Amino acid sequence: MDKATLRKKMLQQLKELDPEMRSIKTEQITERLLTDPVFRAAGSIGITVAGFPEIDTAPIIRQAWASGKRVAAPKCHPASRKMDFYVFSHMNELETVYMDLKEPNPAVTRWLPPDDIDLLIVPGIVFSRSGYRIGFGGGYYDRFLAGYANPTVSLAFDFQLSDNFPAESHDIPVSMIYTENQLIRTEAFR
Repeated sequence: MDKATLRKKMLQQLKELDPEMRSIKTEQITERLLTDPVFRAAGSIGITVAGFPEIDTAPIIRQAWASGKRVAAPKCHPASRKMDFYVFSHMNELETVYMDLKEPNPAVTRWLPPDDIDLLIVPGIVFSRSGYRIGFGGGYYDRFLAGYANPTVSLAFDFQLSDNFPAESHDIPVSMIYTENQLIRTEAFR
């Protein structure tokens, strides 16, 4: 199945997920991440402020702040399809941009160099056990990951796992995938 078809099909499944089940599974995924030594050791995290139908990242952001971590979110530059991460300490430091995305307002936040992000939580729609992902199709994360060397993880519901798509030459896999039932160390599948 091609990426566009798989993305569309999975987005529909995400939208149709029962709200109560979504909440339970999200809590399980969040707990799995928050208790992992990789997350606990990170002094700073890069994370997208997720919107429906993605897994809610607000609880992770709040817990990271409570733990004294620096939290940085991406600011996308549509003309170049690149992004930079900015540290924010309150949700009111975000602005709503194209496609209703929440991004940091550079006027009130601070740019964080990629090397200073200890752990990057990479969003996606479909994931393979080997760590490859189908995102929203803009290529922003693939471009960013090309120059990023620290640990990368993704959050997914078990039903978002599929090994039914090919990795392309520009695709960069994440190190780990947290689901409601498992932690997948992706290198074992490559």
